[in-house]
Amino acid sequence: MATQAPFALGTFSIEGDAAPCMVLSDEVFDLRPALGREVTVRGMVDAWDSYVPQLQRLADQGSPDQTALPLATLRPLPPLQPTGQIFQAAANYRQHVLDLLSAADARGDSSDGVAEADRPSERELLDARAAQGRPFVFLGSSHAIIGATDDITLPADSDQSDWELELAAVIGRPGRRVAVENALDLVAGYMIANDLTSRDALARWDAGALGIDWLAGKNSPSFLPLGPLLVPAIHVGDPQNLHVTLKVNGQTMQDESTSDMLFSVAALITYISTVAEVRPGDVILTGSPAGNGAAHGVFLRPGDVVDGFITGLGSQRNRCVAEILSGSAS
Repeated sequence: MATQAPFALGTFSIEGDAAPCMVLSDEVFDLRPALGREVTVRGMVDAWDSYVPQLQRLADQGSPDQTALPLATLRPLPPLQPTGQIFQAAANYRQHVLDLLSAADARGDSSDGVAEADRPSERELLDARAAQGRPFVFLGSSHAIIGATDDITLPADSDQSDWELELAAVIGRPGRRVAVENALDLVAGYMIANDLTSRDALARWDAGALGIDWLAGKNSPSFLPLGPLLVPAIHVGDPQNLHVTLKVNGQTMQDESTSDMLFSVAALITYISTVAEVRPGDVILTGSPAGNGAAHGVFLRPGDVVDGFITGLGSQRNRCVAEILSGSAS
Protein backbone atom coordinates (compact mmCIF):
# COMPACT_ATOMS: atom_id res chain seq x y z
CA MET A 1 0.00 0.00 0.00
CA ALA A 2 1.38 3.42 -0.97
CA THR A 3 2.29 5.81 1.81
CA GLN A 4 -0.24 8.62 2.16
CA ALA A 5 1.19 12.14 2.05
CA PRO A 6 0.68 14.00 5.31
CA PHE A 7 -1.35 17.18 5.07
CA ALA A 8 -3.07 19.76 7.23
CA LEU A 9 -6.00 22.12 6.76
CA GLY A 10 -6.20 25.76 7.67
CA THR A 11 -8.12 28.95 7.04
CA PHE A 12 -5.92 31.82 5.88
CA SER A 13 -6.52 35.42 4.92
CA ILE A 14 -5.96 35.59 1.15
CA GLU A 15 -6.85 38.79 -0.69
CA GLY A 16 -9.33 39.70 2.02
CA ASP A 17 -11.09 36.33 2.01
CA ALA A 18 -11.10 33.59 4.64
CA ALA A 19 -9.71 30.92 2.35
CA PRO A 20 -9.86 27.17 3.14
CA CYS A 21 -6.45 25.74 2.40
CA MET A 22 -4.37 22.59 2.37
CA VAL A 23 -0.93 22.82 3.92
CA LEU A 24 1.82 20.56 2.62
CA SER A 25 5.02 21.12 4.57
CA ASP A 26 5.54 24.91 4.35
CA GLU A 27 3.37 25.41 1.25
CA VAL A 28 -0.27 26.50 1.27
CA PHE A 29 -2.82 25.72 -1.46
CA ASP A 30 -6.21 27.38 -1.74
CA LEU A 31 -8.74 24.53 -1.95
CA ARG A 32 -11.54 26.49 -3.60
CA PRO A 33 -10.44 25.86 -7.20
CA ALA A 34 -10.45 22.11 -6.54
CA LEU A 35 -13.45 21.78 -4.24
CA GLY A 36 -15.69 24.75 -5.09
CA ARG A 37 -15.99 28.40 -4.14
CA GLU A 38 -18.35 27.70 -1.25
CA VAL A 39 -16.19 25.14 0.54
CA THR A 40 -14.97 25.88 4.07
CA VAL A 41 -12.93 23.93 6.60
CA ARG A 42 -16.01 23.74 8.82
CA GLY A 43 -18.01 22.39 5.89
CA MET A 44 -15.37 19.72 5.31
CA VAL A 45 -15.45 18.73 8.98
CA ASP A 46 -19.25 18.52 8.88
CA ALA A 47 -18.98 15.95 6.07
CA TRP A 48 -15.63 14.54 7.11
CA ASP A 49 -15.99 10.99 5.84
CA SER A 50 -16.85 12.17 2.33
CA TYR A 51 -14.11 14.81 2.16
CA VAL A 52 -11.15 12.86 3.55
CA PRO A 53 -10.62 10.68 0.44
CA GLN A 54 -10.73 13.77 -1.81
CA LEU A 55 -8.32 15.66 0.40
CA GLN A 56 -5.93 12.72 0.58
CA ARG A 57 -5.90 12.38 -3.21
CA LEU A 58 -5.06 16.07 -3.56
CA ALA A 59 -2.28 15.73 -0.99
CA ASP A 60 -0.86 12.68 -2.74
CA GLN A 61 -0.79 14.62 -6.01
CA GLY A 62 1.34 17.25 -4.27
CA SER A 63 -0.28 20.25 -5.97
CA PRO A 64 -4.02 20.73 -5.34
CA ASP A 65 -4.81 22.58 -8.61
CA GLN A 66 -3.37 25.83 -7.34
CA THR A 67 -0.09 27.72 -7.10
CA ALA A 68 1.63 27.28 -3.74
CA LEU A 69 1.79 30.19 -1.30
CA PRO A 70 4.52 30.31 1.38
CA LEU A 71 3.06 29.49 4.79
CA ALA A 72 5.22 32.09 6.53
CA THR A 73 3.72 34.93 4.46
CA LEU A 74 0.06 34.29 5.33
CA ARG A 75 -2.04 35.33 8.31
CA PRO A 76 -3.70 32.26 9.81
CA LEU A 77 -7.29 32.62 10.92
CA PRO A 78 -8.99 30.20 13.33
CA PRO A 79 -9.21 26.98 11.26
CA LEU A 80 -12.88 26.31 12.05
CA GLN A 81 -15.31 29.13 11.32
CA PRO A 82 -17.59 28.77 13.14
CA THR A 83 -16.82 26.15 15.74
CA GLY A 84 -19.45 23.98 17.32
CA GLN A 85 -19.56 23.59 21.09
CA ILE A 86 -16.32 24.16 22.97
CA PHE A 87 -15.83 21.56 25.72
CA GLN A 88 -12.99 22.41 28.09
CA ALA A 89 -11.38 19.87 30.43
CA ALA A 90 -10.16 21.26 33.73
CA ALA A 91 -7.40 19.89 35.96
CA ASN A 92 -6.61 17.06 33.54
CA TYR A 93 -2.83 16.86 34.01
CA ARG A 94 -1.49 15.43 37.24
CA GLN A 95 1.57 17.66 37.61
CA HIS A 96 -0.38 20.73 36.58
CA VAL A 97 -2.85 20.24 39.45
CA LEU A 98 -0.05 19.62 41.96
CA ASP A 99 1.76 22.76 40.81
CA LEU A 100 -1.35 24.94 41.07
CA LEU A 101 -2.01 23.75 44.62
CA SER A 102 1.59 24.37 45.68
CA ALA A 103 1.76 27.79 44.03
CA ALA A 104 -1.47 28.98 45.65
CA ASP A 105 -0.09 27.79 49.00
CA ALA A 106 3.12 29.74 48.43
CA ARG A 107 1.28 32.95 47.45
CA GLY A 108 -1.35 32.57 50.15
CA ASP A 109 -4.21 33.17 47.67
CA SER A 110 -7.17 31.16 46.40
CA SER A 111 -6.41 31.31 42.67
CA ASP A 112 -6.74 27.51 42.48
CA GLY A 113 -10.28 27.71 43.84
CA VAL A 114 -9.43 25.47 46.83
CA ALA A 115 -9.40 26.46 50.47
CA GLU A 116 -6.00 26.11 52.14
CA ALA A 117 -7.27 23.46 54.57
CA ASP A 118 -8.59 21.34 51.69
CA ARG A 119 -5.40 21.18 49.59
CA PRO A 120 -3.91 18.07 51.25
CA SER A 121 -7.07 16.10 50.52
CA GLU A 122 -7.15 17.46 46.95
CA ARG A 123 -3.68 16.01 46.38
CA GLU A 124 -4.79 12.63 47.71
CA LEU A 125 -7.85 12.66 45.46
CA LEU A 126 -5.85 12.88 42.23
CA ASP A 127 -5.05 9.20 41.86
CA ALA A 128 -8.51 8.17 43.02
CA ARG A 129 -10.13 10.49 40.48
CA ALA A 130 -8.00 9.12 37.65
CA ALA A 131 -8.79 5.52 38.61
CA GLN A 132 -12.47 5.74 39.53
CA GLY A 133 -13.70 9.28 38.98
CA ARG A 134 -14.84 11.37 36.04
CA PRO A 135 -13.30 14.23 34.09
CA PHE A 136 -14.35 17.77 34.92
CA VAL A 137 -15.55 19.54 31.77
CA PHE A 138 -17.19 22.93 31.27
CA LEU A 139 -18.35 24.92 28.24
CA GLY A 140 -16.46 27.86 26.77
CA SER A 141 -17.40 30.78 24.55
CA SER A 142 -16.50 30.89 20.86
CA HIS A 143 -16.27 34.67 21.20
CA ALA A 144 -12.86 34.21 22.83
CA ILE A 145 -11.34 32.60 19.71
CA ILE A 146 -8.58 34.32 17.71
CA GLY A 147 -6.00 33.19 15.18
CA ALA A 148 -2.58 31.73 15.86
CA THR A 149 -0.73 35.03 15.30
CA ASP A 150 -3.32 37.54 16.53
CA ASP A 151 -2.79 39.74 19.58
CA ILE A 152 -3.95 38.60 23.01
CA THR A 153 -5.73 41.41 24.87
CA LEU A 154 -5.07 41.28 28.61
CA PRO A 155 -8.18 42.30 30.60
CA ALA A 156 -7.82 45.60 32.43
CA ASP A 157 -9.44 44.17 35.57
CA SER A 158 -7.08 41.19 35.96
CA ASP A 159 -3.49 41.03 37.20
CA GLN A 160 -3.12 37.28 36.69
CA SER A 161 -3.54 36.53 32.99
CA ASP A 162 -2.10 33.06 32.53
CA TRP A 163 -1.25 30.76 29.62
CA GLU A 164 -2.46 27.17 29.21
CA LEU A 165 -1.30 25.49 26.00
CA GLU A 166 -3.45 22.48 25.18
CA LEU A 167 -4.17 19.79 22.63
CA ALA A 168 -7.56 20.40 21.00
CA ALA A 169 -9.51 17.56 19.38
CA VAL A 170 -11.98 18.43 16.61
CA ILE A 171 -15.00 16.16 16.28
CA GLY A 172 -15.82 14.91 12.78
CA ARG A 173 -18.61 12.40 13.47
CA PRO A 174 -21.62 12.63 15.82
CA GLY A 175 -21.71 10.49 18.91
CA ARG A 176 -23.75 9.77 22.00
CA ARG A 177 -22.66 7.36 24.77
CA VAL A 178 -19.58 6.33 22.83
CA ALA A 179 -17.48 3.46 24.19
CA VAL A 180 -13.92 4.46 25.01
CA GLU A 181 -12.47 1.95 22.54
CA ASN A 182 -14.40 3.70 19.74
CA ALA A 183 -14.07 7.29 20.90
CA LEU A 184 -11.07 8.30 18.78
CA ASP A 185 -13.00 7.25 15.66
CA LEU A 186 -15.04 10.44 16.16
CA VAL A 187 -11.99 12.73 15.88
CA ALA A 188 -11.45 14.50 12.57
CA GLY A 189 -8.19 16.07 13.65
CA TYR A 190 -6.21 18.04 16.19
CA MET A 191 -5.21 21.66 16.72
CA ILE A 192 -3.16 23.78 19.12
CA ALA A 193 -5.18 25.78 21.63
CA ASN A 194 -3.98 28.29 24.20
CA ASP A 195 -6.79 28.30 26.76
CA LEU A 196 -5.84 31.44 28.68
CA THR A 197 -7.11 32.11 32.19
CA SER A 198 -7.68 35.11 34.44
CA ARG A 199 -6.57 33.34 37.62
CA ASP A 200 -7.75 36.10 39.93
CA ALA A 201 -11.27 35.92 38.47
CA LEU A 202 -11.82 32.20 39.09
CA ALA A 203 -12.45 32.15 42.84
CA ARG A 204 -15.13 34.59 44.07
CA TRP A 205 -15.68 35.58 47.67
CA ASP A 206 -19.45 35.73 47.07
CA ALA A 207 -19.77 32.37 45.30
CA GLY A 208 -19.67 30.00 48.26
CA ALA A 209 -20.83 26.54 47.23
CA LEU A 210 -21.35 27.74 43.65
CA GLY A 211 -17.64 27.16 43.09
CA ILE A 212 -15.41 28.45 40.29
CA ASP A 213 -16.50 31.32 38.01
CA TRP A 214 -15.56 29.76 34.68
CA LEU A 215 -17.22 32.54 32.66
CA ALA A 216 -15.07 35.27 34.18
CA GLY A 217 -11.90 33.20 34.37
CA LYS A 218 -11.87 31.73 30.89
CA ASN A 219 -13.77 33.75 28.31
CA SER A 220 -12.18 37.15 27.87
CA PRO A 221 -12.03 38.24 24.22
CA SER A 222 -8.89 36.81 22.53
CA PHE A 223 -8.31 34.27 25.33
CA LEU A 224 -8.48 31.27 22.98
CA PRO A 225 -5.94 31.31 20.13
CA LEU A 226 -6.62 28.29 17.89
CA GLY A 227 -4.55 26.77 15.08
CA PRO A 228 -2.89 27.58 12.78
CA LEU A 229 -3.49 24.05 11.50
CA LEU A 230 -6.12 21.36 11.77
CA VAL A 231 -4.14 18.15 11.23
CA PRO A 232 -6.20 15.06 10.38
CA ALA A 233 -6.08 12.38 13.07
CA ILE A 234 -4.66 9.89 10.58
CA HIS A 235 -1.54 12.06 10.30
CA VAL A 236 -1.11 12.79 14.02
CA GLY A 237 -0.71 9.33 15.51
CA ASP A 238 -1.17 8.64 19.21
CA PRO A 239 -2.63 11.77 20.87
CA GLN A 240 -1.20 10.57 24.19
CA ASN A 241 2.34 10.78 22.83
CA LEU A 242 2.67 14.44 21.79
CA HIS A 243 4.96 17.09 23.22
CA VAL A 244 3.57 20.42 24.39
CA THR A 245 5.94 23.41 24.62
CA LEU A 246 5.17 27.02 25.45
CA LYS A 247 7.62 29.91 25.71
CA VAL A 248 7.13 33.43 27.02
CA ASN A 249 9.63 35.94 25.64
CA GLY A 250 11.80 33.02 24.56
CA GLN A 251 11.87 31.34 27.98
CA THR A 252 10.41 27.83 28.12
CA MET A 253 7.55 27.62 30.60
CA GLN A 254 5.63 24.51 29.57
CA ASP A 255 7.56 21.45 28.37
CA GLU A 256 5.49 18.33 28.92
CA SER A 257 3.96 15.27 27.26
CA THR A 258 0.28 14.57 26.71
CA SER A 259 0.98 11.25 28.44
CA ASP A 260 0.53 13.07 31.79
CA MET A 261 -3.23 13.44 31.23
CA LEU A 262 -5.37 12.01 34.00
CA PHE A 263 -8.08 11.21 31.42
CA SER A 264 -7.04 10.44 27.85
CA VAL A 265 -8.55 12.09 24.80
CA ALA A 266 -10.66 8.97 24.29
CA ALA A 267 -11.84 9.01 27.90
CA LEU A 268 -12.81 12.69 27.63
CA ILE A 269 -14.88 12.03 24.50
CA THR A 270 -16.58 9.07 26.16
CA TYR A 271 -17.46 11.12 29.22
CA ILE A 272 -18.69 14.15 27.28
CA SER A 273 -20.82 11.95 25.03
CA THR A 274 -22.52 10.37 28.06
CA VAL A 275 -23.59 13.81 29.31
CA ALA A 276 -24.19 15.57 26.00
CA GLU A 277 -24.07 14.73 22.31
CA VAL A 278 -20.91 15.51 20.40
CA ARG A 279 -21.32 16.74 16.84
CA PRO A 280 -19.03 17.60 13.92
CA GLY A 281 -17.29 20.91 14.50
CA ASP A 282 -17.24 20.56 18.28
CA VAL A 283 -13.84 21.28 19.85
CA ILE A 284 -12.59 19.46 22.95
CA LEU A 285 -9.81 21.17 24.88
CA THR A 286 -8.02 18.41 26.73
CA GLY A 287 -6.46 20.34 29.61
CA SER A 288 -3.16 22.07 30.24
CA PRO A 289 0.07 20.40 31.30
CA ALA A 290 2.33 21.75 34.03
CA GLY A 291 4.21 25.00 33.65
CA ASN A 292 1.54 27.67 33.87
CA GLY A 293 2.24 31.18 35.08
CA ALA A 294 0.55 30.45 38.40
CA ALA A 295 3.12 27.72 39.06
CA HIS A 296 6.05 29.95 38.04
CA GLY A 297 4.71 32.96 39.91
CA VAL A 298 4.78 34.97 36.67
CA PHE A 299 1.80 36.30 34.74
CA LEU A 300 1.44 37.88 31.32
CA ARG A 301 2.09 41.58 30.80
CA PRO A 302 1.62 43.87 27.77
CA GLY A 303 4.48 43.37 25.33
CA ASP A 304 5.05 39.72 26.20
CA VAL A 305 5.29 37.30 23.28
CA VAL A 306 3.88 33.79 23.70
CA ASP A 307 5.07 30.95 21.45
CA GLY A 308 3.29 27.59 21.48
CA PHE A 309 4.19 24.29 19.82
CA ILE A 310 2.69 20.80 19.80
CA THR A 311 4.27 17.91 17.91
CA GLY A 312 3.17 17.97 14.27
CA LEU A 313 0.55 20.70 14.72
CA GLY A 314 2.54 23.80 13.79
CA SER A 315 3.18 26.78 16.04
CA GLN A 316 1.51 29.85 17.50
CA ARG A 317 3.00 33.27 18.22
CA ASN A 318 0.81 35.82 19.99
CA ARG A 319 1.78 39.23 21.34
CA CYS A 320 0.08 40.50 24.49
CA VAL A 321 -1.45 43.96 24.51
CA ALA A 322 -3.28 45.95 27.17
CA GLU A 323 -7.02 46.37 27.02
CA ILE A 324 -7.92 49.97 26.22
CA LEU A 325 -11.10 50.91 28.06
CA SER A 326 -13.54 53.31 26.50
CA GLY A 327 -12.53 56.86 27.41
CA SER A 328 -8.98 55.83 28.34
CA ALA A 329 -5.98 57.52 26.77
CA SER A 330 -4.42 55.46 23.99
